[in-house]
Amino acid sequence: MLTVRLDDETERQLADILAQEKTDKSELIRRLIAERWLSLQAGKTLVERRGGHPEHLLQDAPTDLSERPNRKKAIAEYLTKRHP
Repeated sequence: MLTVRLDDETERQLADILAQEKTDKSELIRRLIAERWLSLQAGKTLVERRGGHPEHLLQDAPTDLSERPNRKKAIAEYLTKRHP
């Protein structure tokens, strides 16, 4: 449950948006929050959006894994050890 206090001008703007969009308040708020959340996520790297680096894979990992050939080699070695 969410309660929001709006001034008169904002109430009128909300009513105009609801009439234009042909939706209800709950749906509009959900959509606005989702859009805002996505815009905040846009500034993050892929790793940050996915929750960080997988710790089990990066334990004792060399520091040069930011370069693709090194990453591919490290992953291949890890998979070979895990699934001989």
